[in-house]
Amino acid sequence: MTSLFPLLTIQKPIHNWLRRIQIACVDGNATPLLQKFHQQLLHRFATHGHTVQTMPDENTEVLITSAPFGIPLDWREAYLFTVRRKFNLPRSPILFTTLQATPRQFEQLLQHFAKALAKPTPDPKDFEFPGLAPTAYQTLYEQGKRGGPILSLLRLVQSQAKCIRILLVIGEDDPIEAYAFDLVGAHPRIDARGEDSFYEDLMLRILTAACTHEITRHQVVGEPIPQQVWRNLSTPEAMRRAGQEFGKRRFFTDMVRIADLVNVPAIADSVASQYSEGCFATWDATLQGLIATITGSARPVDKDNLSDDELAVIVGVRSDGQGALVRHVEGKRNDPPSSEAVELFLMDRDLPRISLGNAWGFPSGVEVPVTRSKLHGHRSIRSFDLRYVEHVHLDPAYYAYPVSCSTEAQAHAIHQAFSQSEALRNPQDPRLVVFTIMPGHGVILVEKWVEGKQPFQVLWEFIDQGILEIDPIIPQGKFEYTPQDSNRAFIRLLE
Repeated sequence: MTSLFPLLTIQKPIHNWLRRIQIACVDGNATPLLQKFHQQLLHRFATHGHTVQTMPDENTEVLITSAPFGIPLDWREAYLFTVRRKFNLPRSPILFTTLQATPRQFEQLLQHFAKALAKPTPDPKDFEFPGLAPTAYQTLYEQGKRGGPILSLLRLVQSQAKCIRILLVIGEDDPIEAYAFDLVGAHPRIDARGEDSFYEDLMLRILTAACTHEITRHQVVGEPIPQQVWRNLSTPEAMRRAGQEFGKRRFFTDMVRIADLVNVPAIADSVASQYSEGCFATWDATLQGLIATITGSARPVDKDNLSDDELAVIVGVRSDGQGALVRHVEGKRNDPPSSEAVELFLMDRDLPRISLGNAWGFPSGVEVPVTRSKLHGHRSIRSFDLRYVEHVHLDPAYYAYPVSCSTEAQAHAIHQAFSQSEALRNPQDPRLVVFTIMPGHGVILVEKWVEGKQPFQVLWEFIDQGILEIDPIIPQGKFEYTPQDSNRAFIRLLE
């Protein structure tokens, strides 16, 4: 444990970049259980030297509120939309909303969704809940098909509580367990049997969210790429084909649109109109940069049917690390790249470069990163062939306390993991694909350069051949890959 937490009883690795924060709680809607829950949770923060405030002010970094389970909040009262006005704050703190469900309520709702998801097509009547838009059944069904009944429940709770980060506490008079929900659908379960470890674990999860920040302040650099140069590149067309190929294999799930779930305004400071699940990018040797999908929060992106306007060019990372360096292209809409732009570029920093020659159309030779194409999706890998694929590990703390997308912490975690890859550090290594999994989030896959193959072709062929076995269920915590014969490893959840 770090010296910041000398009194911790929980035995898990924690991030070395955690710091002390200022936290407040406004629990006017809290049940008696949640009131006790808040008291115990805030007591842990105070014990470990954090500042617990009676009311939020301009220095508050985290605000805890509560909401009723199963009853929709009016957006005009939801703190996600009103916290700055209610407390006259210059910025919005990170918001966590707590809800209480009894074990029976929780199990009944999970069983309800399990039955609804078993149907070959969604029945809108199965997804009629107070406060939801008539079109919500489509998203709840699609999300449940991706991640199981718990993901349908998660989206329902987020929609009714009008909050992204949710702590769902299960119990009658005292907590039995809690689930921590976030934007991408993470839902780790925290057992309450050990009171100290229960509240310490939740404290550390909140701190993990509070102590990193988004790195999406992208900067436009250089002259715009001439349209004629852009038209002569092969990579934009390769990106479009890759989107179609992964679409055939249902790798990306449908975009989550807020308006499909609930009728609320999209307030940029609070929540985007939609978000896209996953991204992908490939290196262009002519531009010496990555051609990547744009961010889904800018506007809807159909990855199965990309146009030039859904592509961006990433040529570096800002010196302060707060965003990517981007080049615009003449004659097209230039929306920002995916929120994972920094990690897509940063992961190559400590890896070797190779030279492409005549076989690639470069008679004089050109240097490129050892990684060619990169694919990130809200999927997992059930098993893989050890002869052709390598799995790389994150730092242990990221399995115990996952981080969210588009953050500085995630970019550095991905960089650290791929920097250790034997297959990438040795370009001659026969393994052509390397991957890691962010718990609660999804998989990041990279492919090496292979003559005669289009960008991403190695990846989709490995999926077709069973060399990579894709799984929709993402581990929420620690896991390992266990060889079951000389050539294949299977995932095994450890918690």
